[in-house]
Amino acid sequence: MSATPQKNRASRRVLAAAAGLVTVGALVAAMPAGAQERGHGHGHGHGHGHGHHTPARTVDVQLLSFNDLHGNLEPPAGSAGTVNRTQPDGTVKQVPAGGVEYLATSLREARKGHPYSITAAGGDMVGASPLLSGLFHDEPTIEALNKLDLDVTSVGNHEFDEGAGELARLQNGGCHPVEGCYEEGRTFRGADFPYLAANVTDEKSGKPILKPYTVWKKNGVRIGFIGVTLEGTPNIVTANGVKGLKFHDEVETINKYAKELDRQGVKSIVALIHEGGAPASSAYDYDCDSPGAGDGISGPITDIAKGITPKVDALVTGHTHQAYVCTIPDPAGNPRLVTSAASFGKLYTDTTLTYDRRTKDIVRTAVKGSGKHGSKHHGPQPSNPVAANHIVSRDQQPARDMTDLIARWNALAAPVSNRPQGYISADINGRGSTALEKPLGDLIADAQLEGLAPADKGGAVVALMNPGGIRSDLVYKASGGEGDGVVTYGEAFTVQPFTNMMNVVDLTGAQLVTALQQQVSGSNEASPKILQVSKGLTYTLDMTKSGADRVVTETIRLNGEAIDPGKTYRVAMNEFLAGGGDGFAALGQGTDKLVGASDLDLFNAYLAAHSSASAPLTPPAADRITVVK
Repeated sequence: MSATPQKNRASRRVLAAAAGLVTVGALVAAMPAGAQERGHGHGHGHGHGHGHHTPARTVDVQLLSFNDLHGNLEPPAGSAGTVNRTQPDGTVKQVPAGGVEYLATSLREARKGHPYSITAAGGDMVGASPLLSGLFHDEPTIEALNKLDLDVTSVGNHEFDEGAGELARLQNGGCHPVEGCYEEGRTFRGADFPYLAANVTDEKSGKPILKPYTVWKKNGVRIGFIGVTLEGTPNIVTANGVKGLKFHDEVETINKYAKELDRQGVKSIVALIHEGGAPASSAYDYDCDSPGAGDGISGPITDIAKGITPKVDALVTGHTHQAYVCTIPDPAGNPRLVTSAASFGKLYTDTTLTYDRRTKDIVRTAVKGSGKHGSKHHGPQPSNPVAANHIVSRDQQPARDMTDLIARWNALAAPVSNRPQGYISADINGRGSTALEKPLGDLIADAQLEGLAPADKGGAVVALMNPGGIRSDLVYKASGGEGDGVVTYGEAFTVQPFTNMMNVVDLTGAQLVTALQQQVSGSNEASPKILQVSKGLTYTLDMTKSGADRVVTETIRLNGEAIDPGKTYRVAMNEFLAGGGDGFAALGQGTDKLVGASDLDLFNAYLAAHSSASAPLTPPAADRITVVK
């Protein structure tokens, strides 16, 4: 999901150090042997016992998939750790879900009785991670994914948070170039599974920085996987993270490699795409193919899906953190599965791909349950690939190896993680809030303004925070032994894991107004990105209008006064926004930049200054932006 994809301060030093260790062009050469064609053959999988001595013509292959884990090894706290389920009476209920101990159990249970099984992911496995993983540059997450028997994943935008050198290390192993090895006698061994980056090339050589595809093989069954991230990755990652890299069109790239796989005789192909859509309902079990007005799915993935060659049999997607199982017609007009499993390991998708040994292709039919209409195969067939999302419930047995892994890394993190930073009287929702203005967004913006308002700190008069940079909620209930209402360093880090350096810049009133309009126009028109604003800035957002007109400019006030287009204002924001990230070109035009403390340091300082055990912080009213719907 669009987020402040910046690096931890320690990681800033990584890029320079890693540049000497691994060149982008060397990534492919350094891939694990056989990574291009691999089938772990875990001894679990999918297939019918047909009761014949000769192999049946078709075999069912189980595809288990998930996306946007973001290093959430422990169950996500608060509303960020829930899934919406439709009740029999039509109401929607929140169900606690996620945590790698439960994801491991769910996947292992799902594989039972299925000799042909593949586990694949749609990117953003790491990055914007809670402290347990983020503090250790996501080594704990890669280790957990190895234990989960992940077969393959595409890269997502967050895989580039710390640059190509660090991505190479996650793939190939080796201790951190600056911080070294975290445990005595243990060297990080990297990912057992290939990271696929078909549409990311080295600017100089023009070659993909990682494998573009891999082929899973077992007993003559071959299924190709092509992995891409969204073409717009450079717009949502810091310039350093994507330095020297070029990002290409998703459809053109997938079609190119599908043709290449087809020439190699690989006829069954799945695309792993770190880009997604928005279903009409937030319920994980929503029928995405229901025909009602306004039903279905919208967003970038719809056009992408319509353009991808029919050679590709199914699309596993991500990035938007939504749950859906939809069919979108391919260019030949045949329905094709497009799935996404929300985020943070709260869901997994179980898809049955029926593989035809004669054609070496996945059986797809034009009409569900029928093999007669416009299929690319002849003869009797089962219905086209079937998929469903399943909740990773927390009332099942946790996987012992994952519990042990979490305990081991928590022991290393504890001295930093458990330090109290402040106190709250109730949940302060950020990631879990569906409102355009989030209570935690107001709190973060206020912390940034207070820290950077003094003349010697930048003289800021207003602060702006991008919503995607708020990675969780502040939850009242204790996560460990700290007590209810206590905010620990680990919890604050989970909210703001990028450790962005703050900037204060000069913007004219006209540029400030343009920036507010860019929230709901241009690249953000279809999916608005509403900046969280510090106290004193108020305005009305009329969502019944379109484009820039949604910002009612005559209502914009700063401390009660109208914005003067010709006046200069000192504006605080993180370095990602100051670079014009998330489609805010106007914010990238700031001058006279002063670099301040990190966003996390300002957040923790504000918590310490404004709360105590006897006087905890109360959730902000979130009443700065008046929204007309």
